[in-house]
Amino acid sequence: MANFDLIMPKMGESVAEATIIKWTKNEGDKIKVDETVLEIATDKVDSEIPSPFEGTLIKRLFKEGDVVQVGAVIGVISSEANGAVSSSPAAPAPESKPVAETKAAPVAATSGSTADNNYKESSKFYSPLVKSIAKEEGISLSELDSIVGTGQEGRVTKADILAYLPKRGAASPAAVTASAPAKSESKPAASVTAGEFAVIVNRPAVSVGAGDEIIEMDRMRKIISDNMVVSKHVSPHVTSYVEADVTNLVMWRDKAKKEFEKRDGEKLTFTPLFIEAVAKAIKDFPMINVSVDQTASKIIKRKNINIGMAAALPSGNLIVPVIKNADEKNLLGITKAVNDLANRARANKLQPDEIQGGTFTLTNVGSFGNLMGTPIILQPQVAILAVGSIKKKPAVIETPQGDMIGVRQFMFLSLSYDHRVVDGSLGGSFLRRVADYLEQWDINRTV
Repeated sequence: MANFDLIMPKMGESVAEATIIKWTKNEGDKIKVDETVLEIATDKVDSEIPSPFEGTLIKRLFKEGDVVQVGAVIGVISSEANGAVSSSPAAPAPESKPVAETKAAPVAATSGSTADNNYKESSKFYSPLVKSIAKEEGISLSELDSIVGTGQEGRVTKADILAYLPKRGAASPAAVTASAPAKSESKPAASVTAGEFAVIVNRPAVSVGAGDEIIEMDRMRKIISDNMVVSKHVSPHVTSYVEADVTNLVMWRDKAKKEFEKRDGEKLTFTPLFIEAVAKAIKDFPMINVSVDQTASKIIKRKNINIGMAAALPSGNLIVPVIKNADEKNLLGITKAVNDLANRARANKLQPDEIQGGTFTLTNVGSFGNLMGTPIILQPQVAILAVGSIKKKPAVIETPQGDMIGVRQFMFLSLSYDHRVVDGSLGGSFLRRVADYLEQWDINRTV
């Protein structure tokens, strides 16, 4: 008989702790190698933790909702069903984190801001550490919900709430109110913050009819919903479109994909080809690769070109893994990164660092059979490109002997951009350049 310690794994360079969301195994349950034992959440991503051992779970050392440091022992697995608990000492309960000193002015307590507020009524996910800081500072539920998070899917991190505290006493210079239809008084106003502006949105009342089905949003869908609302309030969106003749691109891929897979063991989809063209165009127009700081007064020009690719999860939600330094990779390198990230995204195996640091996003609406789309910017980026489905169409072809009609392959590209810092000239020129790279694809390019 042997006992093995189940350790909280390292979830990325910037992640030091995680919250246990759910134990999927009870004490006494049999466990196989690589079988999921628990689900955890960090400020960046949710993950399933598999067992590296086969045996019986004989001890769970932390409860659901506990914050656990990376490297801590979280459970004990015995190689025999009736084994005793390991003689190694149990992991200590997580120490309470001291709240960093701030110079925030005291705020009068309001309804819902008392010390016993557990924030259970919120539609957002908050780690116990964030809740603890909020309670210490007397932050109400509505105030906590108004903080814009920088964590994965808009989660409020420890850094976000500590950065927010010194600003609590400052009055917002402007407030924008979206009018709601009559008889919506029963619905509370939702508050989001965009830079220095507070935005109050009165959600309309919704009646439920006989036979209607009420479906509770999962946590990821709620976070996505909040992020989309915030993005539309932060960035004035403009969308430009071009139609590209990608006949040479399609012909080249049809010719090269079998050899590519045979030689390199990688399936060659269109996504790496699009990413390569986008990376080239960003180098030509670097001011598309920027962010606006929280005061909306400074532009941050990014050194690295990190391209996120929206990937659909089996649940129907989206996640955006990031190809770091895409401009420094050749086509094989981009292809390997795309395939690896897409496969692990579908299997919920991504690491937190792999969905962070994006500077531009590509989304393929063509994979759903759509011709074009008007995507919403992923904050704090300033642009997102949607590529539509490729369709055969008759077209006028210019030749030295005169014009003729032929069948060509066309697709629409649509770029949504933040009109605060990207004007029509830059947005339109960048989009046209991406299309040019795709249209001018060398059909004789070596694989």
